[in-house]
Amino acid sequence: MKPWLALTLILCLSPVLWAAEHTKDTLETIQKATAEKKAVLVDVRESDEWKAGHVRGATFLPLSELKAANREDVLKKLPKDQVIYTHCRAGRRSVAAADLLEKWGYDVRPLKPGYDDLIKFGFESEQGEP
Repeated sequence: MKPWLALTLILCLSPVLWAAEHTKDTLETIQKATAEKKAVLVDVRESDEWKAGHVRGATFLPLSELKAANREDVLKKLPKDQVIYTHCRAGRRSVAAADLLEKWGYDVRPLKPGYDDLIKFGFESEQGEP
């Protein structure tokens, strides 16, 4: 293989190799940690999704806002001394959000289960404005 081709492949695949992975923490563990204030559940879905229903007690921080935010804005919303669990509808946005938050020094664990899965498991739901 030509050296330039190998370098191109490495550069193209590197973001995939360094991306956050979904947590292996169980929903029971997450529910207990958030109830004990050892962790924060962060909903990274967009406003219309949040209004239709969200986990009671979750922090609303849409991925679109997070991408545009600076570190200081995020520090005002999220504690640095707790685990941050990000969730969305299906798991993709939670990983993207985790990648951003990890760069700012947060202990982030993105969830694969989405909002509907959390509610089916037993997290409480509510509706309304962010």
